[in-house]
Amino acid sequence: MKRFVVEWTQPASKDFENIIDYISQDNVDTAITNFEKIKSKCNTLNQFPDRGRIVPELKAYGILSYRELIISPWRVIYRTSDRKVYVLAVIDSRRSMNEILIERFL
Repeated sequence: MKRFVVEWTQPASKDFENIIDYISQDNVDTAITNFEKIKSKCNTLNQFPDRGRIVPELKAYGILSYRELIISPWRVIYRTSDRKVYVLAVIDSRRSMNEILIERFL
């Protein structure tokens, strides 16, 4: 099986950094655990890039090229192209997803 390369975009890296920084203000161990959990799940995309669901809020607009992994309470948005998986955003699912996704992807 050919593998994909998982690449984090700058906005996704910043999202991720902000999440970990925020969590670490309360509990460093929890921040480390969440860091490892998110990175580990995203790294599995190198073998199974289509495992995530199509982002429902974008699907409603006929946009089918973006997928997401749910790593509660976060949603990791990504797309694939040329044997690469581009991680585009890590978003807290408790926020208004329509506003965030439309702002970033439309």
